Amino acid sequence: MRTRTLGTTGPAVSELGLGLMGMSDLYGPADEAESIATIHAALDAGITLMDTGDFYGMGHNEMLLRDALKGRAREQVVISVKFGALRDPDGGWSGNDGRPQAVKNFLAYTLRRLGTDHVDVYRPARLDPDVPVEETVGAIAEMVKAGHVRHIGLSEVGAETLRRAHAVHPISDLQIEYSLLSRGIERDILPAARELGIGVTAYGVLSRGLLSGHWSPGRALGAGDFRGMSPRFQQENLQRNLDLVEALRRVAEAKGASVAQLALAWVAAQGEDIIPLVGARRRDRLAESLAAADLALTPQDLADIERAVPAGAAAGDRYATAQMSHLDSEAPGNGS
Repeated sequence: MRTRTLGTTGPAVSELGLGLMGMSDLYGPADEAESIATIHAALDAGITLMDTGDFYGMGHNEMLLRDALKGRAREQVVISVKFGALRDPDGGWSGNDGRPQAVKNFLAYTLRRLGTDHVDVYRPARLDPDVPVEETVGAIAEMVKAGHVRHIGLSEVGAETLRRAHAVHPISDLQIEYSLLSRGIERDILPAARELGIGVTAYGVLSRGLLSGHWSPGRALGAGDFRGMSPRFQQENLQRNLDLVEALRRVAEAKGASVAQLALAWVAAQGEDIIPLVGARRRDRLAESLAAADLALTPQDLADIERAVPAGAAAGDRYATAQMSHLDSEAPGNGS
């Protein structure tokens, strides 16, 4: 597994990371033993970047990662944690908290659940509209000085917010959705990140399964699977998006690859400063994704992919309207 660096100030990490959210939340039930086996398989394959959030399963995801890392050398793993999203006992969402005192409180609980003395990259999951980003980042910077955090990241913020935060403390990377179906960052956000020397950890690279090549129009979604509310999975939108997938499949088959491998390789090919996060919950899906690291795309391949799935071709927003309103990255004039 080759490595890339999270920006100019962040750590070296594997060129693919593992996103753990689906092992605890939002995609329906997951098998805990298989989840841990998948994390072990990723580590054995050379993946060092593990991405979690303290609100994934209300702490379950961090404890799952702690259990999976038992017996492993802590320094061989880069743990990235998102914080700030507020939940209720029924799993509902109650906004975001970026107050300095909340930052330190969230971190204290995260360190205990993970069973570690530091987090490698710590980031607010969403911008708190009631707290200036400078205050939130300043509080994390205090935790860097105290040794509890190694690097500061951000998630789903626009270009201007990125600049304001970076002026307070170097930002290692921006975690944001980026895929063939979600290319909004290319206009202003990605250029700003590159101007500042900030890396990108790309999530949603398979568009929550749409670009996996395994999705079917009649697939039933279980309780707790948020894709049931996602605009891209609704009726006409779903069929239009799956038509794009079939066009991509033809390119993939000519290349001797799967749709998922081609979609992953495309994201990785957009720059050495981009690290795709693989959201596999099972070892077989992980193995398929890992093969993308060895898939070299030629200029002709990239042109063929662009023709199959042009920028802006996706039908439907990437989140429901209420969730889109919480994304600083999608705010008018903020670089979406």
